[in-house]
Amino acid sequence: MPHRPSLALIALFASVVAITPLAIDMYLPAMPLLSQALATDSGAVQQSLSIFLAFYALGMLLFGPLADAVGRRPLALLGLAGFVLSSIWLSRSTDIESFLAGRALQAFFGAAATVVVPGLIRQLYQEHTAKGMSYVSMMMMLAPLLAPAIGSAVLALSDWRWIFLTLAGYGLLILLCSAKFFPATHPDNKRKPEFFSAYRTVLSRKLAQPLIAVSMFASFSFFCFLTAVPFIYIGHFHVDTSTFSILFGCNVLALIGANFANARLVVRHGSAKLLKVAFGSAGVWAILLTGLGVLDAPLWAVVLAIIPLMASLGICATNADALILMEFPEHSGTATAVIGTLRFGAGAAAGPLLALGGQTSVLPFALLMLSGVGGMALALWFRQRRLAHPQ
Repeated sequence: MPHRPSLALIALFASVVAITPLAIDMYLPAMPLLSQALATDSGAVQQSLSIFLAFYALGMLLFGPLADAVGRRPLALLGLAGFVLSSIWLSRSTDIESFLAGRALQAFFGAAATVVVPGLIRQLYQEHTAKGMSYVSMMMMLAPLLAPAIGSAVLALSDWRWIFLTLAGYGLLILLCSAKFFPATHPDNKRKPEFFSAYRTVLSRKLAQPLIAVSMFASFSFFCFLTAVPFIYIGHFHVDTSTFSILFGCNVLALIGANFANARLVVRHGSAKLLKVAFGSAGVWAILLTGLGVLDAPLWAVVLAIIPLMASLGICATNADALILMEFPEHSGTATAVIGTLRFGAGAAAGPLLALGGQTSVLPFALLMLSGVGGMALALWFRQRRLAHPQ
């Protein structure tokens, strides 16, 4: 395997990782319609995102150590095949129970495919892992940029079922490409997967613990936005699905720009410094967004606060993840699983918490995003203390 992957291989990695944002974002414009089609309320449909995140976290918990023990290519192919079949299942759902079961399976198999990519990037980029992850993230962000627009276009031409058939088609294409071009790798550990000892190794590393918490809290804030945004933009501000796609795309463009800047700057300044700068920015914008929620500000003001907040959270998560992976060269799959499990597990909590606060205004989800940034502040404070007083 080359020391630096080709652009085509990076694009393939990004395409594999993109199945998750596509599965999350493509059906967002259809959320208000799904409650009618499946004869349920909006809260039950909103829980489909939380269930997806929870089972994605569960899948990463299982498949992370397997990636270290048996290699990454078999898991990628298995996961992509399962993603295709579960997407077809979703297209044939007739009630909310079947739909939620399909989302669980889609997420579980998707985790098997995507958990392998960060470990490959770590192997190829070594000390410049953050640079490689930024490039993959930058390409992968095309998925959430296009996903709501694709979902809206599908709804204009047909019904919501074709959104999931489109996902099945994409998964099949990536499966075929991965079967031909995905690199074969040797397992990191030539032993049977030792789940508990591998997780103990990762979770007991004191300098990594605060970084894992930073990644988790950044993702919690991120998924609060994803869970709430269809109901805030479409329900509260009464925008149409086309306008929703444009507004959502603005956030994704900000994330792409942030990852591009991070890839250029991280070699010079390092992930630790960029993490601190991005956290400071996230804190300022989260406080501003909360203030706008209190004032019941207009749509344009809310959008202008969310865009830099999301970009800052993206930089925080990318650099925290890179620092974590560099701590565990022999357990990159397990480290990725820990990151993913806590990240998506925290994201799964967003739906129930938002349901408690209601979906009638900006303030509930702004407060939850601010609480996530507060959690990041506490984690970074603990990391600084441990760096200053190593034991």
